[in-house]
Amino acid sequence: MYFKPISAAIVAAAFALTPALAQEKASADAIRSTIIGNTVQGAMSDGAGYTEFYAGDGTIKGADYAGNWTLDGDKMCFAYGEDPATCWSVSIAGDQVTWLDDAMASAGTGTIVAGNPNGY
Repeated sequence: MYFKPISAAIVAAAFALTPALAQEKASADAIRSTIIGNTVQGAMSDGAGYTEFYAGDGTIKGADYAGNWTLDGDKMCFAYGEDPATCWSVSIAGDQVTWLDDAMASAGTGTIVAGNPNGY
């Protein structure tokens, strides 16, 4: 039987993907203590950028819109206008946030900025 050697490029690509596959989701307490009362600015996987302040009273404040956030278990849920809420698991690493879909794949990323520097 003959086996082709695995190319270094394939091995390198597999290791490069490992951090994305190993996203650890944050607990509700970690979400509350790290994100709530702060601003997150980033982009979703569809390219839509955002900068939002998550107030302690459950409101979301952006430059020209508002919404509400809730925690459902270890997921953070977002509701804007009449649209139904969308919930994401959250991975937090330092000041970096990754919003994770049900398959634990990245749906967007952001950087946590202390407080409400934009005055929303």
